[in-house]
Amino acid sequence: MAATVANSRQPPPDKDHTAIAAQPRPATGNRSGASRAAGDRAVADRAVGGRATAAARAAGARANTTKREAVKGDVASTDVASTRGAGSTGGSGRRSEAARLAVLNATDDLLVEVGFEGLTIEGIAAAAGVAKQTIYRWWKSKVDILFDNLVLDAATGLAWPAETPADPADLRAYIHRFADFLGAAPAGKVLQALLGHAQLDVRTAELLHHGFLDALRARDVEHTRACLGGSDDEPDDEHAAERAAALLDALLAPLYHRALVLRRPLDAAFVDALLDRHLPG
Repeated sequence: MAATVANSRQPPPDKDHTAIAAQPRPATGNRSGASRAAGDRAVADRAVGGRATAAARAAGARANTTKREAVKGDVASTDVASTRGAGSTGGSGRRSEAARLAVLNATDDLLVEVGFEGLTIEGIAAAAGVAKQTIYRWWKSKVDILFDNLVLDAATGLAWPAETPADPADLRAYIHRFADFLGAAPAGKVLQALLGHAQLDVRTAELLHHGFLDALRARDVEHTRACLGGSDDEPDDEHAAERAAALLDALLAPLYHRALVLRRPLDAAFVDALLDRHLPG
């Protein structure tokens, strides 16, 4: 079920673009630490309850602020070290990671502020406090930075509430989480931007689908089937898989339409009504 990114870019060594298919949790080195853990706990609380609360969003915002403060102090020295060709010592490695995180965070922020068309490498470099060559060491373009942001944030933002979901309640919780991710989270804005650009750019479409969406859908169909009572003892039951895929489409398509076409919020009442129409009571 793992997918392969069809491009020539060499990703940073700590990045696995297929992690979303196998294990929807962040790998070691991906914007982690105490601040990220606090945000993860807020997301976990949201999944249990079936919808995000204002308190959870506030906790996530505080965690994101803490994360930015944690990397800010290292960025200036990172840029100097990178332009002078610093060696691969422990200190320079730590500073390089701080710079990478600063670029990812700055890209998220600028996308919300100026939109996809206004987003430039020059602007990202200025906001992150690094040189352009520092960015080009890891990424070819702003699309690649946005894609890495999406993969990292989806590892937690689009995780299922249980590792082995087996109940319609798990599916309800996941659809609420998906709605919050797509409609409210900064990473959802990234996904919306990439989906829009993919309609005009073949490379972006291939990167997004082969590196993320195809594996995400395969995982979600499998989990949806389990929530509907599908059994591992019946691996050849194509009808069960087809029913799961059709149900997943019926639940997710209105979310995409409301967010991308109507530009309306994906509030909990809308999601609940959608779920009530399609899921057994």
